[in-house]
Amino acid sequence: MDHNQHMHVVQVVLDEALLRAADRAAQRVRTNRSALIRDALREHLKRLQIRELERRDRLGYRSHPDANGDLAVWERVAQWPEE
Repeated sequence: MDHNQHMHVVQVVLDEALLRAADRAAQRVRTNRSALIRDALREHLKRLQIRELERRDRLGYRSHPDANGDLAVWERVAQWPEE
């Protein structure tokens, strides 16, 4: 973490089971609950960004199909996530 960043305190409501699981996970990786939640949120936001980029790619390929067959080899191995 960049120590020049300003941290803000926020309240998050968690059910008891999720809170216990988070505390156990934080203990396993030798961090605190806040750091664990920050890391989890960063990872989740990264996955959301990737999904959005993949969605845009799908739309682009649908609106401009490969007329020359140049991408056929990739289409056989590509796995597009379902929307």
